[in-house]
Amino acid sequence: MTTQTAPVATQVRPTKDPATTAVSGGATGADQPAADRGRTSIADVVVVKVAGIAAREIPGVHDMGGGLSRSIGAVRDRVPGGRPNVGRGVKVEVGERQTAIDLDLVVEYGVSVMDVAQDVRENVISAVERITGLEVVEVNVIVNDVHLPDDDEPAHTGEARVE
Repeated sequence: MTTQTAPVATQVRPTKDPATTAVSGGATGADQPAADRGRTSIADVVVVKVAGIAAREIPGVHDMGGGLSRSIGAVRDRVPGGRPNVGRGVKVEVGERQTAIDLDLVVEYGVSVMDVAQDVRENVISAVERITGLEVVEVNVIVNDVHLPDDDEPAHTGEARVE
């Protein structure tokens, strides 16, 4: 005589915070392995920061974000005690097991935009999947500006009016 037991279904409870995604629905009980007791949630901001840092690691990426966000970021970076915003220029959509990422980039003049975009995409996918365990379904790269070498020089190069 054989006895069949019904499989135990794990129940994934929705998170209370809409910006947090449950990655694994754990089971409860002393008979479960330690790794399965409880659940893990990853906030959207975690994916934003990981993607932002990974994108900035690529040579040829000068800055990130649109014109207004870069202007505000430049002011914020100059304030004493202010921290740079690694999430500037990054938008994410996070599901239960997957994420999609949009990046706004400013590239250096003279580099291949397509090569930089490909390198950024590969580095972001690798970092986000390794660190968060989420599957990255797409990384959209929008290059919205090119940084010219003379953009860093001061605007006024004439003689001083007073000594």
